[in-house]
Amino acid sequence: MSKNTYVLIMAGGVGSRFWPKSRNHFPKQFIDILGIGKSLLQLTYERFLNICSNEQIFILTNETYADLVVEQLPAVLKPNILLEPSRNNTAPCIAYAIYKIGQLNPEANIVVAPSDHLILKEKVFLNKVEQALDFSSKHDALLTLGITPTRPDTGYGYIQYQESDSKSQAEIKKVSAFMEKPILTKAEEYLKSGDYVWNAGIFIWSVRSLKKAFEQYAPEIATLFESGLPFYNSPDEIKFISQNYPLSPNISIDYAILEKADNVYTIPADIGWSDLGTWASLHAVGEKDAANNMVNLDKINLKETSNCIIHLPKDKAAVIRGLENYIIVDDGEVLLIYPKSDEQEIKQVAKDMVAQHGIKYA
Repeated sequence: MSKNTYVLIMAGGVGSRFWPKSRNHFPKQFIDILGIGKSLLQLTYERFLNICSNEQIFILTNETYADLVVEQLPAVLKPNILLEPSRNNTAPCIAYAIYKIGQLNPEANIVVAPSDHLILKEKVFLNKVEQALDFSSKHDALLTLGITPTRPDTGYGYIQYQESDSKSQAEIKKVSAFMEKPILTKAEEYLKSGDYVWNAGIFIWSVRSLKKAFEQYAPEIATLFESGLPFYNSPDEIKFISQNYPLSPNISIDYAILEKADNVYTIPADIGWSDLGTWASLHAVGEKDAANNMVNLDKINLKETSNCIIHLPKDKAAVIRGLENYIIVDDGEVLLIYPKSDEQEIKQVAKDMVAQHGIKYA
């Protein structure tokens, strides 16, 4: 393990497509969504202990979830929990971490990863990360792990890359362009061409390279967070962030930096990845019974029911008959029974419930 390797786990999202299980007060990353006794955040944290020490893992979350992070990751050092006072997208939160960690170690090499993704091929993933860290430590480069596409998916952004001229760096591809979520015909073209990967939001770069990129492409963000250098890693850090973080622009790291920079690279990776963005995506990767139902409890009687995901409180008993391709979720307060084919509507359904019955259902 290198003394210069750090990890930033981003754990501030809401995960509204997993409503009603994922709610504002207890979002997706803190849920044992796989039914294995660990939350997605805990699985992500344990995965990264393979490449750096606990002292070099930082968690970025909204201040609302500070207690949840401490409860689920008691070993993480308190100064390593970075709290956003407002939701300003990924560029400001990454800038905050870069300037804070850079003050601790100017030679820091940082992996940035979401807290709520599933990675089934962990050894392959860790090997790819180590390869990226080695490259970013020696070059002025911004790297992303690109997911080798398995289907023409319209729910992900894509990255187009060029073939490498160097045999020694054959797996590291120069990025040509970032593509927005495409229509189906475009996604089919991307898949057929063979030089596109999914953008999974997993990044690797040195403090030096990313600071330089912020200064060049997003100077207002660089100026704001550089002004905090006298305060980071001191008792005054929280006050500085509370007063200044909300002043940062609401912008993603892709728009602020990566789509503008000319030193962006990707490493195509087949790592058994899923962003677990929807109930259907969970059903696709989860363990299922003979009728293709994913069920998270023992006391259940299923008849003439297939291709469903059933996620109920563990102490509950259920009898279900005659459902096909449904999502059945009970978080103890809200019951959702919804066609799996229409799950893209769930985000709006949640908003409608809040509008009609109050903020407690958000």
